Amino acid sequence: MATHDPQHIAILGAGIIGLTSALVLAHAHPSASITITAKHFPGDRSIEYTSPWAGANWSSMANDNGPLENYDRITFQRFGELMDGRSVHGCQVVRSGEGNEAGLGRQQMWAVLDAPIEQTNLLTPQTGRIWYDDLVGGLRHLDEKQLPEGAVFGLEFPSTFRINTQVYLQWLQSQALSKGIKLERRSVSSIAELLTSHPKTSLVLNATGLGALKLDDVRDTNMYPTRGQTVLVAEPSTPLKRMYEFDRTYYRSPKRIDPTTTYVFPRTLGGGVILGGSRQDNDWSAEWDSDLEAQILERACALAPELGKPEDLQIIARNIGLRPSRKGGPRVEVEKEKKWSVPVVHAYGHSGAGYQASWGTAERVLELVQKALSPNAKL
Repeated sequence: MATHDPQHIAILGAGIIGLTSALVLAHAHPSASITITAKHFPGDRSIEYTSPWAGANWSSMANDNGPLENYDRITFQRFGELMDGRSVHGCQVVRSGEGNEAGLGRQQMWAVLDAPIEQTNLLTPQTGRIWYDDLVGGLRHLDEKQLPEGAVFGLEFPSTFRINTQVYLQWLQSQALSKGIKLERRSVSSIAELLTSHPKTSLVLNATGLGALKLDDVRDTNMYPTRGQTVLVAEPSTPLKRMYEFDRTYYRSPKRIDPTTTYVFPRTLGGGVILGGSRQDNDWSAEWDSDLEAQILERACALAPELGKPEDLQIIARNIGLRPSRKGGPRVEVEKEKKWSVPVVHAYGHSGAGYQASWGTAERVLELVQKALSPNAKL
């Protein structure tokens, strides 16, 4: 499909979706000028900036038999390509010990739940299957002896991905800079304001996450925060990975999106161990909840006894993030209104699935951009 060559693409938001989309767009349109405008960039530690606070790993929550599963599938494949040293939209990394320089690492994972599988949203209704079974190498049901007390069933992921978010975000930013993408740090109140400062813009990508609720000319009232609290701790004296034949990340939840989700994620490249967590809808609080911290530590140590006792854990950091949740799921679509002089592609509202959906979403963004810039586009 023929498209107009974009003169300038303006991206609003420098989180996981904005940065990844910038790389995909830059690779497809190397002659275009691309600017990312954001209040916060990698390295910032603000509750307004969601991406640094993620766990993060690839453990798909999608079961729509459609685009959400596809975003996650593509991202899993792209992570694998990066791990294997292959180029992804012009980006390439080298291996570094247990992972790679981008902060990605492969790892086995155990997922144990306190409800029958039919009640967990793991199964895609249209197929009655877990869609990513083959993708992760064939899920295995854990033996009863392997299940923690009270668990109804568990699954072993032979291989999935964990992400050191601090390293990965910096890597994305360095890749953006190497491609000539410009970074502009400032806050804007609307897309119209952004266009005023960039009059030659051909298209805007709105990747503002929760910010879409507050942009004057978007005001997406389907957006709401899902507060998460995690604790970063030092690795135990005997690192978790050395205690098993395969490194294991544990993920336990009574339901897949239950507020008492518990997880223990050893991070690559000296990233410590992330203990979580919580899912508190419509909670904007930046205040640390000490009682919740105690619960997280207790639950994590019960789930992974290798950590030792809660009182013996060396706490490195206490983290609070606000997941950009959205009623109806993420908004990934193109829009053209008279209030804007150019098409706007929206890509936000991924809640806790931003990392695992990032490359798939970015490739969908590229499709929408090319559609919007087609000479015969009907938007």
